[in-house]
Amino acid sequence: MSPASDFRSLSASPRSRRSGVRSRLLAVPIALFALIAVLAVWRVGSPPVLELRTNVPGIGSRTEITAVAEEAGRGLGTVVLELVQAERRWELARTEHEPRPFWAFWGERTARVELPAVVEGRTVEGLAEGEALLRLVASRAPTWLRRPAPEVLERTLPVRWRPPSVNASSQPNYVGQGGSGLVVYTVGEAAVRHGVEVGDRLFEGSPVPGRAGEFFALYAAPYDLETGDSIRLFAEDALRNASRAPFLTLYQTRELVRSTIALDDAFLQKVVPAIAAETAGLRVGDDLLAGYLEINGPLRRANAEELRRLAAESRETFLWSGVFLQQPNAQVMDRFAARRQYTYRGEVVDQQDHLGLDLASTRQAEVLAANSGVVVMARYFGIYGRTVVVDHGHGLMSLYAHLSSIAVEPGAEVATGQTLGRTGATGLAGGDHLHFTVLLGGEPVTPLEWFDAQWIRNRIEAPLGGAGAAGAGAAL
Repeated sequence: MSPASDFRSLSASPRSRRSGVRSRLLAVPIALFALIAVLAVWRVGSPPVLELRTNVPGIGSRTEITAVAEEAGRGLGTVVLELVQAERRWELARTEHEPRPFWAFWGERTARVELPAVVEGRTVEGLAEGEALLRLVASRAPTWLRRPAPEVLERTLPVRWRPPSVNASSQPNYVGQGGSGLVVYTVGEAAVRHGVEVGDRLFEGSPVPGRAGEFFALYAAPYDLETGDSIRLFAEDALRNASRAPFLTLYQTRELVRSTIALDDAFLQKVVPAIAAETAGLRVGDDLLAGYLEINGPLRRANAEELRRLAAESRETFLWSGVFLQQPNAQVMDRFAARRQYTYRGEVVDQQDHLGLDLASTRQAEVLAANSGVVVMARYFGIYGRTVVVDHGHGLMSLYAHLSSIAVEPGAEVATGQTLGRTGATGLAGGDHLHFTVLLGGEPVTPLEWFDAQWIRNRIEAPLGGAGAAGAGAAL
């Protein structure tokens, strides 16, 4: 190669390199512009994921709605919940948000929105019974050049706020404070839950055997319920539209019996460690009086709550027949619904209500089933000591407590007069006796009514009438 050609080659090389650099530098804004153009056209938000939840399957007297929208990319924009019927539209909730710009991959955004709303159908002006559309609309994040359609979720719901009818068909209807009652009634076809409401409790009804369209409910009037105003027939449909109707002809009140029990150290030493040893989770220290108060109060209430839970599993059939058997040769030592005042060293330390009969005869006397049924508990049970509970069906149960021994197992079918165990002094018992309780829906009621054949004929058999072989009326 000649010197001249070498010179030309060396002098051209820097220009070529500068041209390559300029080309590469020019490619960066071109690529960036192209990327921005692509994002500006195509990077719209992804379709939001929508959900509609209601507490009832329709619009009733009160419907609680929860609407949820989620978009994890650029985030949510406008979210609207509305109710639509024919040409009318009611906006229930709205929320506005700013999605990320199309070019941003980080920064603030709203990825999830939850909109609560309540619709009280009867009060919504212009809303008619029939059907309505519940609609959730969530806008998608746009770009400069594209604005996609919003995501929409719709549910067609029935609209109904008139409650089902409920009417007593048995007359007259009497119940006493601390007693049991039975009423026969009819309900509208839309009812899905019905029975007798007593305060905040519902004693659910069952079909009367052999009588289409009629129902009955066994219910308890609590021992401390001073008036019968809160005892009503109740019916509710699937939308929780509810109706209530008074039905009582007479409510008989009773005064609580009052008594005083003096506690001493010997009694506390006998019962507190023994109950603590048999009761999981119960911890008592060296202060026996404090331990006793824990047992006589919180543990007593926990036992009562467990009996209510047990009642929810009662068989929906009559397992009993005839008058309930009184324990033979037993003397009543304390009556049902006795308000006890407890003293220790001359001072009042507690007050509780005794909700059963205390029956005493001889030591370790046989304890007999008051009526036929199925054993649903046979174990040590808190304040009651060794206990047997028999289910008689439709929420009716009998409880036998403070036993020295138990002769049956859970699930066993027992007949009236069958031996369940022997009396004792376990639990909060000062001496050998039987604590006997009748429960309806877990609520203690006076056993004296169930010992009375005439009361059973008038209050149970008469309303049910010829209810068929499965009914208590036929069994009596």
